[in-house]
Order: sequence, then C-alpha cells, then structure tokens
Amino acid sequence: MQQPKNELIAEIVNLEAILNLPKGTEHFVSDLHGEFDAFDHILRNGSGSIREKVRSIFGKVLSEEDIDSLCFLIYYPTEKIGLLKQEQQLTFSFWYRTIHQLITLVRFCSCKYTRSKVRKALPEKYAYILEELIYPYDEEADKQDYYERIIEKIIDLEEAEFFVSALCFLTQRLIIDHLHVIGDIYDRGPHPDKIIDKLIDYHSIDIQFGNHDIIWLGAFCGSKACLANVLRISARYGNLDLLETAYGINLDSFKQFSRKYYTYNLAFQPKKNPYRTLTKEETMDSMLIQQAAAVIQQKLEGQIILRRPDFNMTDRLLLDKISGKAITINQKDYRLVNACFQTIDHRDAYLLLQEEEDVFNDLLQQFQQSKRLKRHMSFLMEKGSLYLSYNQNLLIHGCIPLTENGDFQVVTFRGKSYSGKKLLDYFDRCIQTAFANRSSNIEELTDIIWYLWCGEGSSLFGKKAMKTFERYFLEDTELHVEKKNPYYQLREQEATCQKLLHEFSTDPDKGCIINGHTPIKVTKGETPIKANGKMLVIDGGFSKSYQRITGIGGYTLIYNSYGMHLAAHKPFTHKAAAIKNSDDIISTRQIIDRKVDRIKVRDTTIGKRLSHEADSLQHLLIGQTKNQKNEK
Repeated sequence: MQQPKNELIAEIVNLEAILNLPKGTEHFVSDLHGEFDAFDHILRNGSGSIREKVRSIFGKVLSEEDIDSLCFLIYYPTEKIGLLKQEQQLTFSFWYRTIHQLITLVRFCSCKYTRSKVRKALPEKYAYILEELIYPYDEEADKQDYYERIIEKIIDLEEAEFFVSALCFLTQRLIIDHLHVIGDIYDRGPHPDKIIDKLIDYHSIDIQFGNHDIIWLGAFCGSKACLANVLRISARYGNLDLLETAYGINLDSFKQFSRKYYTYNLAFQPKKNPYRTLTKEETMDSMLIQQAAAVIQQKLEGQIILRRPDFNMTDRLLLDKISGKAITINQKDYRLVNACFQTIDHRDAYLLLQEEEDVFNDLLQQFQQSKRLKRHMSFLMEKGSLYLSYNQNLLIHGCIPLTENGDFQVVTFRGKSYSGKKLLDYFDRCIQTAFANRSSNIEELTDIIWYLWCGEGSSLFGKKAMKTFERYFLEDTELHVEKKNPYYQLREQEATCQKLLHEFSTDPDKGCIINGHTPIKVTKGETPIKANGKMLVIDGGFSKSYQRITGIGGYTLIYNSYGMHLAAHKPFTHKAAAIKNSDDIISTRQIIDRKVDRIKVRDTTIGKRLSHEADSLQHLLIGQTKNQKNEK
C-alpha cells in the first residue's frame, strides 16, 4: 500500500529537523566490578553533568549548600524527601520553590530533544500536566496565572512529592541520552546483579564484553572451565552469597566435597569483603571452595589445551609436571608452596574425580537453569559485543592483539587465520553461536569463549599467559609476571591508534579509542589520556580492591555536543552518608576535546541512518509526484 504524500512530507520534515538538533550526551563507564552503589551514584548524577547544569542555571542565585541540596534531591528524590520529611522541612514554600526550580531545569535539559522524545520519557500518571508545565510556549506571560495555579493545586492536593520525584527522574533521563558500558560488570565487588538490573531498565545502552563478563557468559553457555573460574573468583573475594542468594545456586554439594578433601590453607583465605564481615563458617567455606575450584580449574583447562592444540598453550600444562613437593618448568625445578593437590592422580593429572565430575555437572545445570541469571546473560548478549564503532570512536574493553612491530597479531583456529577486526568478528560470532546453542553445549565454541579469558591471542586477556597456578603455588615472583601484549605499549603512539581506528572503519582524524581493562595508576603519575588524545583509558578503579593502586574511585567520560570531558571520581563511601551530607563523588572534570561548532545529530552514527532514511523517503516522494504528473 502506497504511503500518502502528506505523510511522506511530514516524515521527511521531521527527520530533517531531528538531524539538525544538537547531538545527545553519551556517558562512558568501565570496569564496574560489582560496585553497585558507586555506579548507581555516577549514573544518577551523570558524572557531574547534573551539577554542571544546576550551577549554570542557578549559580548566581543559590549558595553552594543550596546547589548541593538540589543536586542530591535530583539524584535521590525518594531518599532525600524522606530525610526532609523527618526534619519537617516539606513546607508549601519548599514545594513551590523546588517545583519551579525543577521545571526550569527540565526545560533547559529538554531543549535539544524533540517534544515526542520528552513525552515518551514522562510518567504516565499526570503526563499531560507535566507536559503543560515543561512547554509554556511564547504566551507564558499571558498564561502565567494558569501555570501558577497548576503548581499551587498540585501542592494543595498533596501530590507535590510525586511531581518532584517525577521531575527529578526526568532530569536524570534527559541529562544522558546514551550509556556505554565498556566491560567488566562482574567479579570482585558484591552486586553485579544489581548493576545488570539497573542497566536493563536504562533507556539507551550498549555493552562491550569484558574478560570477567566472558567467563560468566562462558559458564552459562556450558563451559565448565569458565564455571571453575567463576567459582574460584567468587570464593576469593568472599562473594559466594552472590551465587547462592542472587542467583539461587545451591553450593551445598560443593561445600561438602571441599570439606572432605581440603583443609585450612592461609594462601586461600578470602580477601577482606569491604561491605560485610564473613562469618567463620563462610570464611572457611570460601577458603576450601577456592582450593577445590583452583585445582578443578587446572584440570579442566588442561583438558581444553590437550584437545585444542591450535590454542598453542601446552606451556600451561603444569599439573603433570608435579613431582612430590616440586614442579619442573622449562627444565628447572621449583619448590611448591600452599600445595593442595590431593585430588590429582599423577597417572592422569587432568582427569576429574567422579565426585568432581558429579559436583560440576550439578553446578553447571543449576547455572544454566537459574531464571535470574538467564535474564541477565540474555541481556548481556542482546546489548553486548566485543567492540563497537560509534560516532567515530572505537569502544573496546581490552585490546586489538598486535606484534612487537605493530602488525596485527595473526591467530589460527582450525586451519583458518584471523587478525585485527576479522579476529574480533570471529570471536563475536563464536560467542553468539555458543549462546544460541547453549543447550547443545558445543565444545568447540565454549572452548573459544574460555580462550577469550586467558588465551594469548584474546582481545580481552591481552597477555602472553595467565599465571594463576604460579601465583598460588610458587614463591618465585618472577614466575608470577604476566607479559602484556605489545598493544599496551604501542597504544601510547598516535600512529598506532590511527591505524587501529582505520581498521575498524572509523575516521582517525575525528575519533579516538576508548579502553578499559587496565587500571590507570594515578598515584604513579600515569594519565588516562594517551597518544595525543587518540587513546582514552577509563579504568580508574571503581573496584575497591584497585583503589589503593589507582588512587581514585574511577574514571568516566562524557561526550556531548560541545566535546569530551573526562571525569575523575573520589572513592564512594556509603550511600546513606552521601545523601545525608550531600557528599558527591566527582573530583575533577578535564576537557579533552572542545568543538568550535556544536556536533549535530547528522554527524552521528544514528544521524547517518536517519539521513539515509530521509533520502529514501525523498526518492519515494519524487517518484510519486512523477507518477501523478504522468497520470494527468
């Protein structure tokens, strides 16, 4: 059926108008590592964007204390209103003043969006009234009494709390147009599940897989080796309750197995949990499970290495090199420490005991049948990929494997060689196919996912070898060193970054690479801005376990129509204290790239699609017009 001419014209006009709006604000975060409270705060304050807007509008009329108070009301309306209620500050004048301030702010934030987009962001309840308040048009002077009466009646009817909350959440929604999560949602911190729940409800988002995300995906797809890593890391950081409580995984059989075969071993004591103190029983179970998972992991990984010679990882076959209290590596003997190898049969070092097999079959089945975990992994797959080229920037968690001379590292699987973009595309296809066929547990694909965790040619790992065994069982610290891929040195060079951007079809003159994965050691003078601004590394230490190394509480990035701003955050303490004391966590914002002319929607990735759509409609309209003339 032919689309009416008037509809075509309206849609063309609408698209052309949208293309000339200022570009929406992008928000980049990375390496969240389960730190929900800090992430939630950053998301609510838009990495300082809300404070910047409040200060630009009200800086001359409000004190710093009043600005703090208004900002925290916007960040946490429910909690802040609750506190003000306790303090009996919710007077008519408070509601009247606050509603006026929030309407002014929302008008300011909504000016670069279409009215249709703002309308869709409004809560259904009282959407009409909110829209009336937000869009007063030019007749505001003539309708001033009308608007004043709306606000007064809202307060009289005791609906001010709802309206204030709605305007606060609307401000949060309008301040950021799109969120990029550049990997590592999982592991170390206690609440990656809450982060995923928050992201599921977010209005516009993409995710680049991190190495810690990939082992959770791999385990869900059927990789027991990935599952062993998930269990070991969860035990190591005292987070077994994440599996048990958040995802409903029953660990009783694994606990019983671990208690049977393993004993007190200080090297496997869980790291101090910054959020709660583990009970003695929890501490002991974590210690025993970590030992069991570490040994089972070595066995399962050995099985993969033996059946996949194309992985070129035979140097990681270590269990069969153990003899008594020593191990032979590269024809040299080393004394073993913290040994817990009582379940290893030295006639077949990589064979699982029947009990180990039974326990892991049960755990894998539970992992794949957990409804909440399925929802979270499905969301990761829906929104995730290994890399993204977006608005001329290349977003990637880890690296693009390179050789010492800067060539793309060639990796061969099943007789086919891959490098650069083709390598990452191959990995992405394997992840997608493994997820789609997870009930079949295609070993070849799940082995590739495990390889992404620790293989030399992995874009997520980015090192020569993972030295988990050495760090647990050998004293010689030189053997603990994990040599990084040359990418991490070469990314300091502008020419290398331009080459990488070109490989992924982004404009090297306009864009940059945005990385996570490697914490920036601010205390040692390291900077997140590299290669003359062509490389930005925004892993600054959301994870509390990294903050003594980084010296800060994380980096985030804001990219609006005026350019890029890098935000460095101080460590987040406690949500309740932050709200009570209006203690924001942003420390500094640094301009990276300031545009002379504002970036328009037409200059963006979405803009290109809309331009193509407008051109297609234009051609359709021209064709219809010609046909109508011919008919006459």
